Amino acid sequence: MPRPSRPARRPSNQVHVSAMLLGAVSLSHLGPSVLLLLQLLLPPASAFFPNIWSLLAAPGSITHQDLTEEAALNVTLQLFLEQPPPGRHPLCLEDFLGRTLLADDLFVAYFGPGFPSRRFRAALGEVSRANAAQDFLPTSKNNPDLHFDAERLGEGHTRLVGALRETLVAARALDHTLARQRLGAALHALQDFYSHSNWVELGKQQPHPHLLWPRQELGSLAQVDDPTCSDCEELSCPENLLGITFLTSGYFGTHPSKPPGKCSHGGHFDRSSSQPPRGGINKDSTSPGFSPHHMLHLQAAKLALLASIQAFSLLRSRLGDSGFSRLLDITPASSLSFVLDTTGSMGEEINAAKIQARHIVEQRRGSPMEPVHYVLVPFHDPGFGPVFTTSDPDSFWQQLNEIQALGGGDEPEMCLSALELALLHTPPLSDIFVFTDASPKDAFLTNRVESLTQERRCRVTFLVTEDPSRVQHRARREVLSPLRFEPYEAVALASGGEVIFTKDQHIRDVAAIIGDSMADVVTLPLEPPVVVPGRPLVFSVDGLLQRVTVRIHGEVSSFCIRNPAGVCQDQKEGEGPLGHTRRFGQFWMVTMNDPLQKGTWDIQVTAKGTPRVRVQAQTSLDFLFHFGIPIEDGPHPGLYPLTQPVAGLQTQLLVEVTGLGSRGDPGDPLPHFSHVVLRDVPKGAELGRVPLEPMGPRERGLLGASLSPTLLSTAGPFSLELIGQDGGGRVLHRAAPQPCSVVPVLLELSGPPGFLAPGTQAPLSLRIASFSGPQDLDLRTFVNPSFALTSNLSRVHLEHNESAWGRLWLEVPDSAALDSVVTVTVTAMGREASLVPPTHAFLRLLVLALAPQDQLAAPAHSSGPVLITASPDFLPSTLVTRGMAGGGLAGHPRWGTVGGVLLLLGLSSWCHNSP
Repeated sequence: MPRPSRPARRPSNQVHVSAMLLGAVSLSHLGPSVLLLLQLLLPPASAFFPNIWSLLAAPGSITHQDLTEEAALNVTLQLFLEQPPPGRHPLCLEDFLGRTLLADDLFVAYFGPGFPSRRFRAALGEVSRANAAQDFLPTSKNNPDLHFDAERLGEGHTRLVGALRETLVAARALDHTLARQRLGAALHALQDFYSHSNWVELGKQQPHPHLLWPRQELGSLAQVDDPTCSDCEELSCPENLLGITFLTSGYFGTHPSKPPGKCSHGGHFDRSSSQPPRGGINKDSTSPGFSPHHMLHLQAAKLALLASIQAFSLLRSRLGDSGFSRLLDITPASSLSFVLDTTGSMGEEINAAKIQARHIVEQRRGSPMEPVHYVLVPFHDPGFGPVFTTSDPDSFWQQLNEIQALGGGDEPEMCLSALELALLHTPPLSDIFVFTDASPKDAFLTNRVESLTQERRCRVTFLVTEDPSRVQHRARREVLSPLRFEPYEAVALASGGEVIFTKDQHIRDVAAIIGDSMADVVTLPLEPPVVVPGRPLVFSVDGLLQRVTVRIHGEVSSFCIRNPAGVCQDQKEGEGPLGHTRRFGQFWMVTMNDPLQKGTWDIQVTAKGTPRVRVQAQTSLDFLFHFGIPIEDGPHPGLYPLTQPVAGLQTQLLVEVTGLGSRGDPGDPLPHFSHVVLRDVPKGAELGRVPLEPMGPRERGLLGASLSPTLLSTAGPFSLELIGQDGGGRVLHRAAPQPCSVVPVLLELSGPPGFLAPGTQAPLSLRIASFSGPQDLDLRTFVNPSFALTSNLSRVHLEHNESAWGRLWLEVPDSAALDSVVTVTVTAMGREASLVPPTHAFLRLLVLALAPQDQLAAPAHSSGPVLITASPDFLPSTLVTRGMAGGGLAGHPRWGTVGGVLLLLGLSSWCHNSP
């Protein structure tokens, strides 16, 4: 297992943009010239936003993440400059000079105050993590074609162009998650070209003109018998390249083996660099111990950044501004996703969905909050689907309007199957609304759907027009359990949503919560999180909250919402002293008046049974988070991304605060968070409180916390809450929108580096590791659509700190639809009556036609397969290894960070008052 480390800290000096014009760069395929505005390249101890993981070994280095996010921000700013917002003044380029370019600032300048950049930053995070994953996944980390290693320059070019093609196809198919994954892979290869090849050493000052284009030659390439490097005994090798004029790149490791006279990649972990000629030529970092050509790191990074901007601009030109904005979620708006029961008893519910959809479409058309993605999935029994996805509101409305309540009438229905289909097609950070009056027939899908909601970070709300205690309306083929709606409760709990039981006469009013939920609200933490007789529910109101609503659902006899001054709003309908109360059957909604009194509020509820209480508010101050394993026993340290933490494994929590520039009062200092609290779900007991440490400049809002194996020792759900102070010194309290789960085992599923072709067989790699004790597990697989999938691993026993590897083969039929997406799910579950919760891994793959340039030949100097690993990832039989269960996580070189550049395409003067 890799030894985790605490990342280095660094000062948070601000980096400014200077107006230094370095010259126009001709981009013949993209049209306009490039204006290069270079940020001052400060010393390593100064300020450009660091990638903390690379700072473990190479402080001052520029990372893949930096290059990716800087390039995306530059092209987003260019889009904003060229497409002025309706009803607002155009942006002025001069307003962005002399300050750090931040996503929050861009959104405030373009959309106005109060429009969060959360989805945009989450999309950039997806691309950046997919980029970094190329160095960790078993199917990519040792493949020289994906890193421009081993003189596989032509093959790398083909892979790079293919990944960009796959990005375009997936984006046009509205599968933006897959598009971002392929974009991350493409950018990783593109950036590696400038660090791993000798393009910089050849004196080139601009990106390679043909690298992004298919059927273009890269120029003069080194041949197998051309010597390229001389021997170098030192860590730093500035003169080891021979006087060559053709392109070459270094060999890494032992596969493929390095021919005589060829360059190595170099660095401590490159086994080939100990074989003559020793040394290497990589420019991955500023550290000579990792990068023999460290002195050229900044030059390589500058070209990699400019090339990344070209790649983003190319995608923008191919997708158009609307398509490009959807790819990166350059919008504050949520998606609109409906799952509808279409059986004969659902007339009122379908009409309610239509009314709400029509209201949202008409009210938000042309505004920043207009949904950019629409999903509709019908279901009944025995069928469900097909899924309908579109970015056109009129098409969505037409499709929804054609749905009628016909047939059926008996219970249960295929609700979870339809919900799973919706989750696979709904963008992350979205709300999904399920309308039904029946329990699920497919309750066996509950755990898989729960996991998928957390992987997609989508919130699911069920609007059920049948009270669990009633047994009327529908015919039934069997006696149904009074607990038959528990799968909905489980999915709602796992996703951060809720189940609302109501009646036909109230469904139109209750459905109004759809519009409220799509307003980018946060759920405020309650203490205790559930109603306890005799105890009030306490929550904090800070100066950054607006439009607070309280929802109470159940057999309630009375309630009182009390502000810090002791004023009470009770259950009486209509206007009260603190807000407006509405009641629809057993559902109350209280909209509090702005501005709210800041401080501690409480809610006292008297009810039969256990009522549900939820407090939500609008705010621009929110946070994103993800988990990872700090890896240091590889060519460069990095953060191996995890969807969920793994029991018994040291884990890093990375928090990204959005809307940090928000202030309750203009003169207040910035708000800040100091601790993260983990709570048991659903009981709410505090599991642990961990300090949050700033990672880089404070205005970036990046915080980290180390979660110990003891804290994560037991598999199960938990919630995340951040605690701090607003600018006025008042308590600041935010909760993650949905619970997380500690999973019992690490489950890795990775596929081929490219796409699937009809009529072929695709190998998939599976790895499962236990860090918390013995595990007896069965493995189950599922493919959507139903392609044949075989595996050599169906059952495994693991001791503590053991790993098992397996291989799967996916059969892609000749009839597979082109430009379609295939989702593979692998589930590891305890045998028989085991209480161990299941672990799921999801893999998305794209089906494309095989073009001639997609056929990759092995290099002439290679006597064996190109794709071989020293680890057992690709062995044809199952293998279990003892000890160092995390050792296989480390991979190919990664970049680190300091400094940065602002590059804007085709800009000469952008300001509304420019002459």
